[in-house]
Amino acid sequence: MQFELTKQFIEDISNAIAEKNGAVVLDLIEGLHPVDIAEILDSVNSDEAQFIYQQLDPKISSLVLVELEEDVREKFLASLSAKEIAAQLDSIDSDDAVDIIQDLPDYRKQRVISQIEDLEQAEDIAELLVYDENVAGGLMAKEYIVTNINWTVAQSLLKLREQAEDTKYVYTIYVVDDDNKLLGTLSLKSFLYANNSTKIKDLYRKDPISVTVDTSDEEVAQIMDKYNLVAIPVVDKENHLLGRITIDDIVDIMREEAEKDFQMASGISERIDDKDGVFILSRARLPWLLIGLFGGIMGSIVIGSFDEQLEVLPILAFFIPLIGAMGGNVGVQSSAIIVQGLASNSLSVNSTYAKILKELGVALVNGSVLGLLIFAYTYFTVSDIRLSITIATSLFAVIIFAGIFGTLIPLILHKQKIDPALATGPFITTINDIIGQLIYFTIAGYFFFY
Repeated sequence: MQFELTKQFIEDISNAIAEKNGAVVLDLIEGLHPVDIAEILDSVNSDEAQFIYQQLDPKISSLVLVELEEDVREKFLASLSAKEIAAQLDSIDSDDAVDIIQDLPDYRKQRVISQIEDLEQAEDIAELLVYDENVAGGLMAKEYIVTNINWTVAQSLLKLREQAEDTKYVYTIYVVDDDNKLLGTLSLKSFLYANNSTKIKDLYRKDPISVTVDTSDEEVAQIMDKYNLVAIPVVDKENHLLGRITIDDIVDIMREEAEKDFQMASGISERIDDKDGVFILSRARLPWLLIGLFGGIMGSIVIGSFDEQLEVLPILAFFIPLIGAMGGNVGVQSSAIIVQGLASNSLSVNSTYAKILKELGVALVNGSVLGLLIFAYTYFTVSDIRLSITIATSLFAVIIFAGIFGTLIPLILHKQKIDPALATGPFITTINDIIGQLIYFTIAGYFFFY
């Protein structure tokens, strides 16, 4: 049954901790998944979390450590000695161990690695720490199941049993040659149904989908999503098998990218969470607020340059917010569609042109409908045919511009290797406000003053 963290549960466990009753604490968390225990530790204060953690079995505590939020985990690691941390790393997958040890200062990393009793685990961790955490090498685990193309099923079975002891989940059996070069994959079903004397070379599937160690984490996620993979092998430039990346790591990457894009689209320039301090939160938000301020100043300059028109026809001022808001909304909608296509890697050269034409068509339809509606509203409330045509034409033109601008800007940013998510927030809104006002007053000038 799925665990639900309630206010009553927090009160019960806090009371048990206050009484230093470890038995009650263990009784409350008995049978819970490490993820649920990590959620509990994230929800209580630091001292309470430390007390709960100290009651855990070492095999469970290491798994809980993996699932903790980074800031909470850093506090735990700071309270543990190098030997205690090493003991936690002994029983978990190498990629999870690297995730934990990366939170440590460099001088502590070496101390911890030197204290790990499993020499093979220590070597794997040291090897993985060489890679950047944002590439395939930094994501992969060294635990995987492999067989040699020249072995029989019977020989492979013996070897697989040995490997399975150190591998938590068996997603795929990889097939290599004598030089450990990846040749293909072996279906577990075909392996189980084959005769013991059958050679692996007669069973395996060639040309597996793989990534190199320097492939970016985003590209790995796109490949696994495209081919519906739960695991993908990682190779070097000579195609030697080095490790594998599993779907749980990719889900984390997808979630982090989605959070980053959402924050960027909201005008937040760096990754933050609700536990960050006032200074960090302000630093992340201020750059785009300054851009918004600059855009507002530019907008006021644009309006000021048409003050003679406003003096003669002050009713024009009532529609300035409408024109700006509609342009911003249309631009954000168009850019969001393109950013989504770029993120999923579903836009090819041909589909890009088709997408631009489609967005233009959508802008024409929406602009026509909204233009007619604002024309009817203005005419029946003001009874001025020229003003009604001015507002309707301006709105139509602004929507067309915003649709095209919102479509092209993400594509241009993507081509320049800049995150296109920048185009879905304040950037689009600010530009559309300024250009929209220019369009509005230019059209108004044509109908009333020229």
